[in-house]
Amino acid sequence: MAQKQTPSGPTQRQQRVAELIRHALAEVLQRGDIQDPVLGSHVVTVPEVRMSPDLKLATAYVMPLGGQDEAPVIAALERHKKILRQEVARRVNLKFAPDLRFRRDETFDEAARIDQLLRSEKVQRDLESAPREDDEGEPDSSSRD
Repeated sequence: MAQKQTPSGPTQRQQRVAELIRHALAEVLQRGDIQDPVLGSHVVTVPEVRMSPDLKLATAYVMPLGGQDEAPVIAALERHKKILRQEVARRVNLKFAPDLRFRRDETFDEAARIDQLLRSEKVQRDLESAPREDDEGEPDSSSRD
């Protein structure tokens, strides 16, 4: 019985399993179960995990706290992928332990880009020239009883 990936996004099961794996990875990294000098000197956050439709591949989006040394941290996680997979399998009860992939979390960069766009002169000019609801003859909310 194969699950179909809907155009609207991942299934509820994919999301549930991804969240369980995210918690398991975060716990392993927080406790320092992996003996590595790079991982030992960085606090690594796991804001998101995405699962493949067959639940056999988990892509973990990670970011060292402060955004420093991203490449060495991801390389260290890749080196210890086998141990991390075993630890996840021990903590999450699944038929198959998913293969793990580690990617840089880009949500902070995307948020900064959107913030920069919203603060640009062009957007500010558009906001200032846009008619307000009060100016269009709508009653002012402060004058309502």
